[in-house]
Amino acid sequence: MLVMFILGFFLDFIEITFVVVPIVAPILLMSDISPVWLGVMMAMNLQTSFLTPPFGFALFYLRGVAPKEVTTMQIYKGVIPFVFIQIIALLILALFPELATWLPKVIFG
Repeated sequence: MLVMFILGFFLDFIEITFVVVPIVAPILLMSDISPVWLGVMMAMNLQTSFLTPPFGFALFYLRGVAPKEVTTMQIYKGVIPFVFIQIIALLILALFPELATWLPKVIFG
């Protein structure tokens, strides 16, 4: 997850998915890890990394729609609480995988 997080600073999610998932997914899935939980963790991890400088894709989108009075540094500072919230959510999801798997179990059995 840390490698995916760091790669998200510089690469698009498609490249990360094509590079990381084929390497780690088979090993993790043989370890009896839920594919739903793994997918949710990877998606949340990538979303978090896209909010972080130096290249954060989401930050560039924000820069494009923000008024001219808002500086790029203000956007970088403003996103810090959201990054911490998402990291806390990732930690909670890592500790309690049932949060990601209970609904699919209820729906699909």
